Amino acid sequence: MRRPVELGQYTSLAFGKTLRESGLLQSMGRRGHAGDNAPCESVISTLKREWIKRHRYTSRDQARLSIFQYIETFYNPRRRHSALGGISPDEYERRCPNRQEEKEIDTIETTRAA
Repeated sequence: MRRPVELGQYTSLAFGKTLRESGLLQSMGRRGHAGDNAPCESVISTLKREWIKRHRYTSRDQARLSIFQYIETFYNPRRRHSALGGISPDEYERRCPNRQEEKEIDTIETTRAA
């Protein structure tokens, strides 16, 4: 089975050039760099430790709803994050309301390879 997008495409020089020309920052470094996945792995680790291991689910739908509620009612709005200076993401956004207005957010449309 072939992946929709080959992993090497995200680390290619052409991809990096396209990002720079679009005024976007690449969220990862070189291929296989352990620090690239660290933020995501940190979130997943916290989610498992603080929520999933403390609950039992009888179905996938029940688990999905429970995890969604944790993320939307606690993790994002209230949980303090060291990467944000010990404040919650909601508080961070309240303190920086003009951040998104200062720079227009661009997006890159992706297509699924055949």
